[in-house]
Amino acid sequence: MKKFPLIVILLAISGFTYWAFTQKDSPSGDIREIGTENDIEDNSEYWKSVTTADQTLVDYQPPHPEHDFYSDGLKTRDGIGKYYQGREIADVMGHPAINWLERREREQEEAPKKALDLIKLAPGEVLADIGAGSGYYSLRIAMNHLKSRVVSVDIQPEMIDFLKGRTEQLDINNVSPHLGKIDDIGLPEQSINAALMVDAYHEFSHPYEMMTSIASALKPGGRVYLLEYREEDPDVPIKPLHKMSQQQAKKEMALAGLVWDETIDDLPWQHFMIFRKP
Repeated sequence: MKKFPLIVILLAISGFTYWAFTQKDSPSGDIREIGTENDIEDNSEYWKSVTTADQTLVDYQPPHPEHDFYSDGLKTRDGIGKYYQGREIADVMGHPAINWLERREREQEEAPKKALDLIKLAPGEVLADIGAGSGYYSLRIAMNHLKSRVVSVDIQPEMIDFLKGRTEQLDINNVSPHLGKIDDIGLPEQSINAALMVDAYHEFSHPYEMMTSIASALKPGGRVYLLEYREEDPDVPIKPLHKMSQQQAKKEMALAGLVWDETIDDLPWQHFMIFRKP
């Protein structure tokens, strides 16, 4: 048998080791190289200047509303006893539920890959993922649209910390984690092209204020992608307060000045509703 010099063997081993460590495990389970094609125009400094992870926001108390859209009522098991446009607002799914958000069965149950294909984002556009949670959607959108930016907004520092760790682990540079308030996403006027809310809106304790702040941050013609579990479908195995009907969603979005474009009911459990800022 032909013997190879020791230096050749060592070089081969080191080359394989470098290759192995430059392959990143994407959130969807695919093995891909992250960042090698990321030649987007560098707007990271701007978004660094207008986003924050300041945990003092956790103690923020919103001012008393100047409208009468909210009312107090019977508090049910999964609600907060606060009502808006005829529905009780659901209690928040906290950061301990990260494992449920990241569960392996999610693709089979909700088909998020199909939902991701429905989200349109042109190069250079900015999408705000409101209630981003663990970043399940944020990370995948960022990797699908390397020339765009995703601003991941959540009100829980633990979610922001988890998301920051994932972006560093995966070497994703076009995601900006941002700690928002319970009544304001805290982004500049006309700074985003689209907003996404995945099974989160029904938990907003101040939905009117949140939607008006989103509408303010949207550029004219900006899109809102709203995914909510279908209330109309009794076979969707989700608690009733964590579902929403199309009729209810249209009524609430209209209060913020948003116009319904279409609803795509091609997902197993969720409405995929698209609204637009005139």
